[in-house]
Amino acid sequence: MDLAFTKEEQAFREEVRTFFHENIPADIHAKMIDQHSLEKQDLVTWQRILNAKGWAVPHWPVEYGGTGWDPIKLYIFWEEMQQTPAPQPLQFGVHMVGPVIATFGNEAQKQRFLPRIANLDDWWCQGFSEPGAGSDLASLRTKAVRDGDHYVVNGQKTWTTLAQHADWIFCLVRTNPDVKKQVGISFLLIDMKTPGIEVRPIQTIDGGKEVNEVFFTDVRVPVENLVGEENRGWDYAKFLLGNERSGIARIGISKQRIRRIKELAGQEFYGSAPMIENQRFREKLAAVEVELKALEMTQLRVVAAEAKRGDKGKPDPASSILKIKGSELQQATTELLMEVVGPYALPFQPGLVEGSNEPPIGMDWAATAAPTYFNWRKVSIYGGSNEIQKNIIAKAILGL
Repeated sequence: MDLAFTKEEQAFREEVRTFFHENIPADIHAKMIDQHSLEKQDLVTWQRILNAKGWAVPHWPVEYGGTGWDPIKLYIFWEEMQQTPAPQPLQFGVHMVGPVIATFGNEAQKQRFLPRIANLDDWWCQGFSEPGAGSDLASLRTKAVRDGDHYVVNGQKTWTTLAQHADWIFCLVRTNPDVKKQVGISFLLIDMKTPGIEVRPIQTIDGGKEVNEVFFTDVRVPVENLVGEENRGWDYAKFLLGNERSGIARIGISKQRIRRIKELAGQEFYGSAPMIENQRFREKLAAVEVELKALEMTQLRVVAAEAKRGDKGKPDPASSILKIKGSELQQATTELLMEVVGPYALPFQPGLVEGSNEPPIGMDWAATAAPTYFNWRKVSIYGGSNEIQKNIIAKAILGL
């Protein structure tokens, strides 16, 4: 199989790269390079720049704002965005609920929601995981009972990323408790301003508060907010998760981080020898680069096969391989960065002592290394844990 890019594809890459570097606001770009947290407005600003260009939802159908690019151009686009680095459009709208609505929603839902998702007029969050229903998502217990023209929703979701900003949440809810657990689930779109919804933050190991618990108490949701058919939500969820895993390898992110590691490893910090002079470190860095190149070749084979097939409706089970190895390499790069930074990665804890607000002990950018390392432990869990992905590979690819 020929995995080389054509001249047209190389020219497209240069066009995309130039646009990103010329149009990303300098403050947002600096935050991305130093791995600082982005504000809500940063994401809104960048997504609207993309939308004005017609690039916010390039993988959607053309009639809803997509570009019509083939899978190879889409791959180039996302990789260049990650390598710039620039923020990805809000995942929960652009890559998750948007494609579900475009594929399974009715025309009224498409007209109502899709333009607002593309322009980030509505901020979406994902209501899937629950206490006791994470990897085994089909065991969810949040229920929705039909009452005339509404569903009455009661239950709890957890690990709901950025729910504190959300205008809407897409939820899996149980609408039939008397059938096989995968069969009795529906997919609802719920306005976060509806009475009966409570959001409680969860502080993560890196000190952040990006995830939340969301409680539903007698929340009334119009039946018109049901996507597709009642009790078919499990099918829509599998479609959503398959799409999520296809892009979760994030090869561009790992490439950009390795460039950053090399740049920093070549510097002296307060008289210490550059880390790149350490042979053992160079060996570890080289091993990660070799594995990343192998992953990139695997990703390109998947993309080339998709382009040849022309089938965008059914995710390739090989996406599970990409998810496993991609998440492992993303974690490995954060470990290498920690090794470069060394003791200067000690977390900055403002206000630890009353009246004190001591700065980080070294370079300002070094203070994000440890929180980033801790935060990225999650990538092997979300989108379906790596253990679950191995089961999918065993069944769908190896036929075990």
